[in-house]
Amino acid sequence: MSAIISIRDMLVTYDDFAALDHVSMDVEEGESFGIVGESGSGKSTLLRAVSGLEGFNSGTLTVAGKTYSGQSRTKEFYRTVQMVFQDPYGSLHPRQTVDRLLLEPLAIHGFTDVDVRIARALDEVGLGAGFRFRYSHQLSGGQRQRIAIARALILEPKILLLDEPTSALDASIQAEILNLLEQAKRDRGLTFVMVSHDLGVISHMCGRLAVMKSGKVVETVPAQALENREFSADYTRQLLVASEGFSRG
Repeated sequence: MSAIISIRDMLVTYDDFAALDHVSMDVEEGESFGIVGESGSGKSTLLRAVSGLEGFNSGTLTVAGKTYSGQSRTKEFYRTVQMVFQDPYGSLHPRQTVDRLLLEPLAIHGFTDVDVRIARALDEVGLGAGFRFRYSHQLSGGQRQRIAIARALILEPKILLLDEPTSALDASIQAEILNLLEQAKRDRGLTFVMVSHDLGVISHMCGRLAVMKSGKVVETVPAQALENREFSADYTRQLLVASEGFSRG
């Protein structure tokens, strides 16, 4: 395997505060890579900097063999990398139909077989054609997140960035969404980078994870190391103890 995402010495500052302090990491093609840490550790900032939603001051980002700096991203980048956000209520426009929400990225990237792609995307996330002309305010939280995932998948990306994709949902819906994501990963051969405060979710979904604290990567370990308590940093141990709902089973 080779790295599909390579981050080197990434620095993000706000005034004199380093939200990301020279972070480096590699994500292999086809893997599910987790990023964990308490609030303010820099994990969501890292995802936003990779996605281009935020710029970075210095360092390099290489995705699928192409190197990017700052906030510059190409149309090809967005064909390769898509993001699913934490809040399914905030990420979908309330006055647009599902059809319009799914049509927009296809139009931007010049796809013409839009009906086929929209039907396939809705089917893939477990929503039928009957949802196509509903407005997002007519959907439940779980249905909205399915639409958000459909919108991310419709461009056939290679990489999905997942920023706490289930934390705003009820526990029963969380499991459905995680299963949906795992199925999409298998079917499409996707690479996942998932941010979560929930170590149970990360250990279930991811093969490796980076532990972040104060804008730095404390350590990178296999997810199995959480189950076996095999890690070197005291901070990781504290995080594990503090993580609600994490079980060794």
